[in-house]
Amino acid sequence: MRKDYTAAGNSAEAEIDFVARYWTNVWKQHGDPSKRLKRILRGPEFRIMKPYLASLPGDARILDGGCGLGEWTVALGRRGYKTLGIDVSAETIAKLQEVFPDVSFAVADIRDAKLPSENFDAYISWGVFEHFEEGMQRCVREAYRLLRPGGLLFITVPFDNLRHSLAGALARGRETADKSGPMRFYQWRFTRAELARELSIGGFEVLELRPLHKRQGMLRWLSRTFGWNYDHFAVKAASAVIAPFVPGVLVAHMLMAVARKPEDIS
Repeated sequence: MRKDYTAAGNSAEAEIDFVARYWTNVWKQHGDPSKRLKRILRGPEFRIMKPYLASLPGDARILDGGCGLGEWTVALGRRGYKTLGIDVSAETIAKLQEVFPDVSFAVADIRDAKLPSENFDAYISWGVFEHFEEGMQRCVREAYRLLRPGGLLFITVPFDNLRHSLAGALARGRETADKSGPMRFYQWRFTRAELARELSIGGFEVLELRPLHKRQGMLRWLSRTFGWNYDHFAVKAASAVIAPFVPGVLVAHMLMAVARKPEDIS
C-alpha cells in the first residue's frame, strides 16, 4: 500500500473532522445529485454489481457507507431496494434529507456506524475505505458486522499501478519543490493483491477484483506528465483516444472489489 498526501490546512484537525469537512466542501461545489442519477446506473460499477444484485430479494436492504452526495442511495432506492446512506458530514446529510425527504440518510462513521448487526443484504462504498491512516481494517470489520451471512460488499479504492510508479519517478523533483507547506495523509492506494488480502483478513470471500476508470487514470497521468490542467483540451482529447487501447492494470484510476460474507460463520 502507498500513501497519498494533501495540503494540511489546519494541521491540528482530527482525521475524522478533516474527512467530514472535505465532503461538506464537495457538497458545496457539486450540490444536488439529481442530474447524476441516471448516469451512475450506466457506469462500470453498476454493470459489475447488477448480476449480484439480481440474486438479492427485491426489497433487499442496502447500506451506502460514506454516501457523499447520496446519488447511489437515491438511485438504488428508486429501483426498489431499502437503502440507507451514512456519512460523517452532518451538513451534507442535512442537505440530502432536505432534497430527498423520502430517502433515509444518517450521520455516522463507517468504522463504528452504531447500527444493528447483520441488518443489510449488501453494502456499497465508493472511494471511502482508503481515507483513514490507521488502515482499512476497521471499515472492513464493521462492514462484516453489518452484513447478513451471505451479504455482498462492493467497494472501490484508488488503484496503485504502473502509472503511479512512472508518474512519481518523472515528477519527483517538481513535486518535492511544490510541497513547501505542511502536508497530511489523504488516502491509501492498493494493488489487487493488497486489497484482496485486506478483505480476506476481515473475513470476506473475494469474488472479483476489477480495475475501473481507465480514461480518468489516463487523464491524470497525462495532466501530471505535461503539467496541464485536467480541463485542458489536449489532455481530455488524448485521454479519450488512448485509454481504450491501454490495459486497465497500467492506468485504471480505481480498483473495485466484490466480496461476500460467508453463509456459515459459526
